[in-house]
Amino acid sequence: MSKRHALLWTSVAAASLALAGSAALAAGTPGTTARVAAPETTVFTVVERATTDVVVYVNPAEDDVIGNTLGFGNDLYGPGNKKKVGRDQGFCYRTNPGKSWECTWTNLLSDGRITVQGVFPDSLRDSRLAITGGTGAYQNARGYMLLHSRNAKGTAFDFTFHVIR
Repeated sequence: MSKRHALLWTSVAAASLALAGSAALAAGTPGTTARVAAPETTVFTVVERATTDVVVYVNPAEDDVIGNTLGFGNDLYGPGNKKKVGRDQGFCYRTNPGKSWECTWTNLLSDGRITVQGVFPDSLRDSRLAITGGTGAYQNARGYMLLHSRNAKGTAFDFTFHVIR
């Protein structure tokens, strides 16, 4: 074998070893697994007292039609329904007369805002609304909010947030 071939083979072998070493370092120590942090979920409940709800009718001659709009801006209280912790503001469009509304609203809390969107059923059965975003402590939030009626009149609701960050 000539010196040139020996030098070429030595260079190829050295490069191969360097590449293998880099791959081993990138993969971590043998027998260990790279760890990815699990998302953190925060669960908390606030109570909405529905005192400002107003429906704007698109056709006053017909009471319950697609397109009616429900607007609101209500106070939010802690889980014991005593201490005010924020407020909400939003709207719902009548999308399924006699059955449900499609709603979007923002919950304004002391440490940030959480926006939700989803179905509000006339039956007042529990409903899960998607968390579509947030600010402050809830920046990049996702997850869902469970909407639960506290009474048959629909005048108070538990909002239980399952916030994934």
